[in-house]
Amino acid sequence: MSQSFDIAVIGATGTVGETLVQILEERDFPVANLHLLASSESAGHSVPFRGKNMRVREVDEFDFSKVQLVFFAAGPAVTLSFAPRATAAGCAVIDLSGALPADRAPQVVPEANGHVLAGLKKPVQLSSPSASATALAVVLAPLRGLLEIQRVNVTASLAVSSQGREAVKELARQTAELLNVRPLEPRFFDRQMAFNLLAQVGTPDAQGHTMLEKRLVRELREVLAEPLLKISVTCIQAPVFFGDSFTVTLQSATDIDLAKVNAALDAAPGVELVEAGDYPTAVGDAVGQDVVYVGRVRTGVDDPAELNLWLTSDNVRKGAALNAVQLAELLIKDLL
Repeated sequence: MSQSFDIAVIGATGTVGETLVQILEERDFPVANLHLLASSESAGHSVPFRGKNMRVREVDEFDFSKVQLVFFAAGPAVTLSFAPRATAAGCAVIDLSGALPADRAPQVVPEANGHVLAGLKKPVQLSSPSASATALAVVLAPLRGLLEIQRVNVTASLAVSSQGREAVKELARQTAELLNVRPLEPRFFDRQMAFNLLAQVGTPDAQGHTMLEKRLVRELREVLAEPLLKISVTCIQAPVFFGDSFTVTLQSATDIDLAKVNAALDAAPGVELVEAGDYPTAVGDAVGQDVVYVGRVRTGVDDPAELNLWLTSDNVRKGAALNAVQLAELLIKDLL
């Protein structure tokens, strides 16, 4: 590709931001000048890119007219503060925080609904969904034509990296304390995380649902273009550094042909189907990979219209950073 682009990454020192920069290099994205930005606390750090250590600068002082594309890999408050400035400067925006309204910045997973980019106007704003919604959309999209899906039930076992670098450090510290028979003092989490499962990720609302669970439902409906799809989600915190895992049950209106389901999954982009009798794991398979692994594909014990799946995916790489870069690859074809 002859044309190259000036790009900014906001949140460049976070787990997702660093991985995003790494994937830009791995996929030989046509970057002319790369600007790495973060908060004042992180400014001055460096991130490697194409054999050099790139200095991270403070986002508050950045002139967005210098770039054509901005990745927002920080929190919602940062996106809400700086995305209007980027758009006003004519930049395309890809946001990973979920902060932008759906009518202005549609949620997009290239394997599921990449076609929506065709109707967008410049300067483009896109949202890359939560890692959980991305992984689920990649797997459910190829099944839409086969099944009349009436309900989706999901239990998402999330890696601590879904809550950032501090959560990763906390799990490591707790694990070391317990293995060395030292008293455990929870800090980031409100109780023991190491060698444990926590029944919720975030604070529940009055109905008992967390913000992440509601976001997953909203985003999955949008990406699949099924606004009335019944979706039940429980997010639990697992003592795993990287890699989310999901048990998924789909209720279909008619009996399920497993051979057709397996064939569709096997042919789907972004999916790695594991042969019957085996199953994938986050640590052994998904971490560091660019696909969502699927195993244990089976109908219900006594319901031939029920489909059960096991999924696992690298939440930071596949679920977040790679999806954002794939969106940028689609953008530069027609919209930049």
